[in-house]
Amino acid sequence: MKPLAPPQSAAPAERRLRLLSCNILAGASVQRYSEYVTRSINAVLPGRSKMDNLDRLAEVLPQFDVIGLQEADAGSLRSGFLNQTRYLAETAGMPFWSHQPNRPMARLAHSANGLISRLEPHSVFDYPLPSRIPGRGALLVQFGEGDSALAVMIAHLSLSAQARARQLGFIAELLQDFPHAVLMGDLNTEPASMEMRQLFGKCNLQPPAQTTPTFPSWKPRRALDHILISSSIQLDKVWTLPQAFSDHLPLAAEIRLPVYVAPPPRADR
Repeated sequence: MKPLAPPQSAAPAERRLRLLSCNILAGASVQRYSEYVTRSINAVLPGRSKMDNLDRLAEVLPQFDVIGLQEADAGSLRSGFLNQTRYLAETAGMPFWSHQPNRPMARLAHSANGLISRLEPHSVFDYPLPSRIPGRGALLVQFGEGDSALAVMIAHLSLSAQARARQLGFIAELLQDFPHAVLMGDLNTEPASMEMRQLFGKCNLQPPAQTTPTFPSWKPRRALDHILISSSIQLDKVWTLPQAFSDHLPLAAEIRLPVYVAPPPRADR
């Protein structure tokens, strides 16, 4: 009788990524509605509290592979002319970052969408979103190429339902050619809204199995921040971070990708 051959370990059929979406309000911290008024002057001035807030966030980022930021400052008076996306990436020791400046207000404020990543992007595209008042944008990041690419879109949508419907229709058109896609960001609407239902009908993104309130950060009641994935991606869990770095709670997700999708993360965390 021949000895049994040692069991061969099967190749992994999937691998995990941890994602984070975070509206950082340019580093400002809000703990009650009245502070939008009482601290309004602080919103346009730099300060130690903003830097402390960014440093606290940077301590958390290495737990994740891909981070999407909204309302990061691209470098204006309110941030001390600091590119906050770059600062967070370098402070956290994350190897890749990119940003999409939009809505400049003279030299007082300059909001941006930001990407921080452990994976090296193959390409990054900057899209202005349709709106009666220009200034909203979406950042489309592609990891890998062809049918094995993972597309991650980071967006911050308008307050108007009509504008959001146009913006989500535009996003659906951009993502419909990607079999493996993620949309993350402050979408300023609940999952069951009419514009979100239209999004799900136009592309392969799936409605969330449950709502996860993120706003306001001190007493979350509304699910305005989202990490939406296509049907080819397995969602293991979604949660909010207990730390409040702005008026929104950061939203985190752990996903499983088919092994052939996207480049693997760098093994330096």
